Amino acid sequence: MTTHMLTDAQAAVAAMISDRLRAPDYRAWRANVEATGGCAHLVRLRGSSRILDRDGAVLVEHAGEIFAPCGNRRETICPACSQRYAFHLIRAGLAGGDKGVPETVTGKPRLFLTLTAPSFGPVHSRRLSARGRVIPCGCGAHHREHDPALGTPVDPNAYDYVGAVLWQAHAGALWSRFAIALRRALAAILGVPARQFRDVARLSYAKVAEYQRRGLVHFHAAIRVDGPDGPHDPAPPGLTPETLREAVLAAARSVCLEVARPDGTPLLLGWGTQIDVRAITPARARSVEDDAGEITDASLAGYIAKYATKGTGKTDGHPDRPIRAIEHVAYLDVPDHHRRHIQTVWELGGLAQYEELNLRKWAHMLGFRGHFLTKSQRYSTTFRQIRGERRTWRLADTLDRLAADTDDPNGLPPDLDTITVINDWHLVGIGHRNEGERELALAIAERKRDLRQQRRTEGTRP
Repeated sequence: MTTHMLTDAQAAVAAMISDRLRAPDYRAWRANVEATGGCAHLVRLRGSSRILDRDGAVLVEHAGEIFAPCGNRRETICPACSQRYAFHLIRAGLAGGDKGVPETVTGKPRLFLTLTAPSFGPVHSRRLSARGRVIPCGCGAHHREHDPALGTPVDPNAYDYVGAVLWQAHAGALWSRFAIALRRALAAILGVPARQFRDVARLSYAKVAEYQRRGLVHFHAAIRVDGPDGPHDPAPPGLTPETLREAVLAAARSVCLEVARPDGTPLLLGWGTQIDVRAITPARARSVEDDAGEITDASLAGYIAKYATKGTGKTDGHPDRPIRAIEHVAYLDVPDHHRRHIQTVWELGGLAQYEELNLRKWAHMLGFRGHFLTKSQRYSTTFRQIRGERRTWRLADTLDRLAADTDDPNGLPPDLDTITVINDWHLVGIGHRNEGERELALAIAERKRDLRQQRRTEGTRP
């Protein structure tokens, strides 16, 4: 029965795709979608836009319906928009030479860090021996790579769901304490009091949160040490990747946060025992990890950005939108383990002692209350600056094409400082008109993504 329904749905989408491909306005529609980068949840606007010169004469005028990218940072909503800004923000702080970040950042002490959650009970796992053979799980089974049991508790009744939820809710606070502890450790290495660390150095980082199969997040972070004024300032002498590594490990192992369980007993929260620290080298290789186990900055940007955009969705086993009532949890298409996790979040959210955590608002995120992508102030550029640069580039490109279309072969585009842009747009709708159009947009975005990856790969070849 289910198979028949899926077949009918697929046939309906195929018919929608065929209708769009045969439509008289297909070329115009495709051009508009291409302009959004293949946005899967685009914003449809109707109205007009005029570019005037300093005398008020109309240089360019567009009228009708246009598409604007949604700008959503979650891959489950829009793969194209989710990756666009995250990649540039992260890459600017890693490789430099763009977005106002100098190339000299590649010569500073830098590390790629992964911090995990502690154990709250044995879960089904799949480990490999040195020879690549599957090591039996604690349950005695040899799990397949995509076994849905992976990450779920061996004994659900003995699993500490309350502890897991409280850790998840305080993961952001743990990172803040880790950053403070790291600054203190670096200050000790430099031989200055902790309160004077900002006078001699600055800790810069970009981190993303990724859900593990067991439903808890772990953090990937690119960490860099700058001078006190940020990326343009050289790092203080005496700091090397090796000393930075020692400081990171010491800080991660020292972080501890005490909270109370519902019955009042204390619960100590910290990072898991699996702490991965690797050096970041300037881009000279084609892959993320080279033979020495080091990470290259160019490939690392895409690697981190991928996790920054995953968000919460069906691929992670939990819902993408907030839960309004506990009755809805029973109907969610999620694994039983995540369902119990969500139920625990909801139950704890109803207790007065956890009111400030506002847990029920984050039940769909399994209690994680932080952002998936965060960075320190001086790590690189900002989302606002990136969007502004894209708008300026589009405007300059329009004026360049205007000059090229004029009869004067020596015509120059008007100066951006001498023009006025008047936009008059109103909302028509959000999203594609049907699933067929959305599938075509996803295909356009995938093709663009493959072309970008090909250009980056060719650019890093020796």
